[in-house]
Amino acid sequence: MLNATQQQWLDEVIVRLTAKMEQVSERSRDKIPYTTVNGVHDDRAKVNPSGDVADGICWWTNGFWGGMLWLMYQATGQERYKEIAESSEVKLDQCFVEYYGLHHDVGFMWLPTSVANYKVTGNPESRKRALHAANLLAGRFNVAGSFIRAWNDLGEGDTRGWAIIDCMLNIPLLYWATEETGDPRYTQIAMKHADTSMTAFVRPDGSVHHIVEFDPFNGGVVRAHGGQGFGEGSSWTRGQAWALYGFMMSYLHTGKDAYLQTAKRVAHYFMAHIPEDGIIPVDFRQPEDPALADDTAAAIAACGLIEIAKAVGGYESRSYISAALKLLSTLDQSRIDWSEDTDHFLLYGTGAYHSRSHHHAIIYGDFYFMEAIFKLKGNDLHIW
Repeated sequence: MLNATQQQWLDEVIVRLTAKMEQVSERSRDKIPYTTVNGVHDDRAKVNPSGDVADGICWWTNGFWGGMLWLMYQATGQERYKEIAESSEVKLDQCFVEYYGLHHDVGFMWLPTSVANYKVTGNPESRKRALHAANLLAGRFNVAGSFIRAWNDLGEGDTRGWAIIDCMLNIPLLYWATEETGDPRYTQIAMKHADTSMTAFVRPDGSVHHIVEFDPFNGGVVRAHGGQGFGEGSSWTRGQAWALYGFMMSYLHTGKDAYLQTAKRVAHYFMAHIPEDGIIPVDFRQPEDPALADDTAAAIAACGLIEIAKAVGGYESRSYISAALKLLSTLDQSRIDWSEDTDHFLLYGTGAYHSRSHHHAIIYGDFYFMEAIFKLKGNDLHIW
């Protein structure tokens, strides 16, 4: 898949990544980080910015730190990564007690923690946690509209019919539940949601909506919302990446060719819009000024592009690998803090176009960069 020069670059990145994680994992062993403050990881298990339970221990990104540790354990075999990951996983048990802070993102929380743990160690408690989370996710399925509801009530109008493209990377939790138990209901729900997403979220040109509102009582699309992108009809790049990677995962779990073709269509749109400098904007249709970027979208998309390349094989795979390498090498060269004295990797993450702050560390950006690197090496954990 890689030539000698590319393989050398990859090996050098892994050396630097491993050296940094040896330091960061020890400094943050008792934390569940989301971002950094002056280069130091915060702790979402203790810091609750809004006072809402969903912003504390139930924050949707709280599985990615454990995922990074499991990736490191898979790559190095060092027991301390396993120990820290398991400690992080146990802390998330409080979320089941709180309950009200949980929504569709339980896949992001328990796939990189409990499912990863169970795959590696066979821990029965991890299996139980992951199945519990899968049942919570399945319980959000709207039968009339064939979609999985996104967030809980947000205090900004009626959101009972809202679904978001991000959920395409949550539903692998349902595929896993069927594969683990033999009960087809989980996969049936996941495929219903994926089928709805193909028609309601993905536009003919391969761009995607972030939020689609359905009629929660009768089904059918009501309207699309701009969500975390620039606005209605725009192309939020992280949403593009969720779709690209998410439909690819649905294909790998089900073998349904329509999911592969959808992943490729979204990928072609993404690849066609990668700027010459390789820096991915927050939205492909945003104004030129300000030049807001989101490195997390680049890392997520790289993971999906690598998976497409592996699936299609042969000559066709070259364009996908080339695009992934451009994204990752750009991050490596100018978008990552490789200092072992700071806790983050990626420097320029952005939660949403209209957020108050931009260009800061976000834990899932670090996770997906690491995952993409290990995918290229051929020893990733296949978390999704």
